[in-house]
Amino acid sequence: MNSVKELNKWANTHTYLPIDLLRMALGIFLFMKGISFITNIQYLADLISPIDKIGGGMFLIHYIAPAHMVGGIMIVFGLLTRWAIIAQLPVLIAAVIINFMGEMHSQNLFLALVTLAICVFFLFYGSGKHSADYYFKMQK
Repeated sequence: MNSVKELNKWANTHTYLPIDLLRMALGIFLFMKGISFITNIQYLADLISPIDKIGGGMFLIHYIAPAHMVGGIMIVFGLLTRWAIIAQLPVLIAAVIINFMGEMHSQNLFLALVTLAICVFFLFYGSGKHSADYYFKMQK
C-alpha cells in the first residue's frame, strides 16, 4: 500500500502538460470512435463478425459503443481514469485479436495496438495533475 502512495506522489510531481494532452486526445479519440460505431452499426457488426460465432454478438455491439463514449468522456476529464481504461481494455484486446481471426486490416491493427499501448500507459501512470481525479483528491 505504501509503494502505491509513493508511486502516486512521484507521478504527481513529475506530471507534464503534454502527457495530460495525450490523455485528453485519447479520450476524444475513443469518444469519436464510439460515435462512429453508433452512427454506423453495420460497420461495427462487420468488425465483430469473426468472433460472432462464439456468441454474444448483440451484447458486444451494445457494450463497445457506449464503453467508448462514456469511457472517452471520463478519460478526457480525468475522472476515474483507471476504471474507464479498464473498461476499454477488453474491447481493445479484442480489436487486436479480431485482426488475426478475420481479414487483416493493417490500419485497424495499428490503431488498436497504439490505442492499447496508450491505455496501458495511463492505466499505470494515472490521470495526472490536470484532471478531475487530482482536483478531488486535493479537496480532501
